Amino acid sequence: MCWSATADLWAGLGIGAVGVAAIASVRRAGDVPLAALPLLLGAHQVVESAVWRTGGGAGPAVLVWAVIALPLLPVWVPVGVLTVARPAGRRRALVPLAAGLATAGVLAYHLVTRPVTAEIRGHTVGYVVDLPYAALLLAGYLLATVGALLLADDRLLRLLGLLAGAGAAVCALLWSAEFVSTWCALAAVASLVLLAWVRSRP
Repeated sequence: MCWSATADLWAGLGIGAVGVAAIASVRRAGDVPLAALPLLLGAHQVVESAVWRTGGGAGPAVLVWAVIALPLLPVWVPVGVLTVARPAGRRRALVPLAAGLATAGVLAYHLVTRPVTAEIRGHTVGYVVDLPYAALLLAGYLLATVGALLLADDRLLRLLGLLAGAGAAVCALLWSAEFVSTWCALAAVASLVLLAWVRSRP
């Protein structure tokens, strides 16, 4: 998320453009899930620009945002890491995938059975989902997303994992203080690293 509807829209379009370049640079079918991640992140930003413009609430844009952020990403990232892992690293990649599938299952269930709302809070958007065992779900989510990258065979993917972990902590602190949201900057950096990774592939 960014700090305004306009910022979200332009960030989403820019990140999506990086995703198009990454997809165009793919040489192996197994690289497609990670190469396409910037497209997903860009779409996420564009969806949130619609949340800003509708003033939050519980509309379709809020639900789409939540589906991408909650159940989809913790499956997408470890699947992407698994499809590019060398044979020796595939067993290691199954741990974050299992965590992601379990976490995504719980999150998807609660998105179906409980309301999701958004609130505009100055320069941030707050999303409200009633989730039990939030700390456990967060641990599973981080293991699936950041953990999958940190356990990857590739040096650039491990770097991305370090950046994602540190960046997410900073972004979360700024967001929780309702100062300004910088998630879109993290998404942009991650997308550029993924583009560099795709282009470095033999």
